[in-house]
Amino acid sequence: MPDTRHPDLARLIGDGSVAVYGVNRALVAQRNSGGHVKVYAQFRAPLDWHTNLDPADAEAVRSSLLALFDGWAAPVLDLLRHGTAFVHRPLYVLPVSHTWPHVFGVTLLGDAAHLMPPLGAGANLAMLEGAELAESVAAATGPGDLDEAVRAFEEQMWARAGRWAKITMAGLERLVSPDPAEALALFDQVQPS
Repeated sequence: MPDTRHPDLARLIGDGSVAVYGVNRALVAQRNSGGHVKVYAQFRAPLDWHTNLDPADAEAVRSSLLALFDGWAAPVLDLLRHGTAFVHRPLYVLPVSHTWPHVFGVTLLGDAAHLMPPLGAGANLAMLEGAELAESVAAATGPGDLDEAVRAFEEQMWARAGRWAKITMAGLERLVSPDPAEALALFDQVQPS
């Protein structure tokens, strides 16, 4: 659906998303359903950087973010200028090699098992793991067999999730870094091993 209120922003974002990187910060905008656009301001800051801001005070948050991204091109800053609501969402991750002792009858998958930076791997892993776990459960013939199937699923999941957690952590370190140009040049060279 074309955006008649902000046609310049619609062209900037296109049909999918746009990402702009600077020193230790980034702005990422992505189209969502219903013609809505979500804009993510990413930057390195203390966890409590926003304690003097009321997220409900859109003008105060907007001012703070515009100051943080001062000097960026006007069309990019318009992504912040036209925002109507702001939410503080710090990034949390689990350690790259996160595992747990196997517990009979219980397992985890997706973000509960391997929370990693949001660079496109986590949701895909969760869907794959759900399918693999379902196949493991369906193939089990009894309680002992089921427990071994779940244990084998966990081992496979941990190995794959560990590789992707390492990749996404490296990606985040590169993209929100002191030298984003170097990071972007290397970004397409990162492949899972």
